[in-house]
Amino acid sequence: MTDVAVATAPRSAVRSRLLAEEVVARVAFTLIALHVVDDNFLQPEPGTAATGHLISGLVPLAVILAAAVGYRRLGSGFRAVLALVFGILGVLAGAEAAYYTANRAASGDDYTGYLSVAAGLPLLVIGSATLWRSRRSNDGRLWRHVRRCLLAVAAAVAGMFVLFPISLAYVVTHTARAEVPRANLGAAYEDVEFTTRDGLLLKGWYVPSRNRAAVIAFPGRSGPQKQARMLARHGYGVLLFDRRGEGASEGDPNVFGWGGERDLLAAAAYLRSRPDVDRSRVGAIGLSVGGEMLIHAAAHSDAFAAIVTEGASGQSLRDDLANPRLVERLLDLPVQLSLTAAVAVLTNELPPPNLRSEVPKIAPTSVFFIYGEHGQGGTEKRPNKAFYAAAHEPKQIWEVPGGEHIAGITTRPREYDRRVVSFLDHALLPTD
Repeated sequence: MTDVAVATAPRSAVRSRLLAEEVVARVAFTLIALHVVDDNFLQPEPGTAATGHLISGLVPLAVILAAAVGYRRLGSGFRAVLALVFGILGVLAGAEAAYYTANRAASGDDYTGYLSVAAGLPLLVIGSATLWRSRRSNDGRLWRHVRRCLLAVAAAVAGMFVLFPISLAYVVTHTARAEVPRANLGAAYEDVEFTTRDGLLLKGWYVPSRNRAAVIAFPGRSGPQKQARMLARHGYGVLLFDRRGEGASEGDPNVFGWGGERDLLAAAAYLRSRPDVDRSRVGAIGLSVGGEMLIHAAAHSDAFAAIVTEGASGQSLRDDLANPRLVERLLDLPVQLSLTAAVAVLTNELPPPNLRSEVPKIAPTSVFFIYGEHGQGGTEKRPNKAFYAAAHEPKQIWEVPGGEHIAGITTRPREYDRRVVSFLDHALLPTD
């Protein structure tokens, strides 16, 4: 009788611990799911609707539900991994709230974001404790160390090729510059606003034109201010604006710029409607992802007479697959595959066409490709040379000697001014 009682007690303690673990895990899953619902359906970003977030809301909810239902049926090792993964993602989902609270007062779904953090932390504790308790120690020492090394390698691979891309996708689709920077444009400007074809209100600044031509300096109201001052000195009208999901503009953010050409086309339409601008004399300068969005916009519209792209390279797996030397990037492909898939789910949008396929469609718009000799570790050279080779006339290309990413205007300021303004003058100003 005593032996039975002694044997039963540990089993009872194990069952109690498993029940407590399951309860905590399911409560945590519920809180993370609550934030997903709040973020996508109850309080979506200004200018957006719940119907536009069906994939980004329902897919994560389905995954969370499957995890909550199947949690008890899994072995200890799988439960530990599941708790750790959702713990990381829960904390990450709440990091959005911390970011925006630091830059403005907490609002909207920030409060359920903090609940998501509160849910993620105990999941991390549960996962770590379960992983420690479930380790095997009754086999040979050599095989034990080999097995643990293999598990560590598998965890590192999964983290690099799955968890990291998903985490990065969440960050780039949920956070963007929250504040409007101080204007330093070197000329008087107006506060302006205009609406995209999908109904988002975008806000920005405009320096009126003195030569009947105007240029968009993009993206945002911070990074392109040097280019804006340069253009204003030469008499050009200059438009800077917050793209969707950024600063004072409506919409969901996407740092990779998928669908951002809609913002540029709305900006071009605004300039073409202004009385100080000849509608045939609209150009644009796009920096980094701004250059990539500009390629898409110019490829499918005749709104621009000239575009300058600086530091453009790629936005998704489609661009990686179009790279002329794919073998060098084989290790990048699994990351890009996971990243592109996650961004597609979280933005409810498919990735844009690869840039090389878009470049030939830009003509007869004049295009000028600029890249730094050392831009992004030297990786800008190959795609920009490929863009130039694929583009039709009129076209130009310039490698900034010693230049880093989008640093042409600071690395070679006089030459940058001369080359860019000369290009725009030729395309946008009357030949007489």
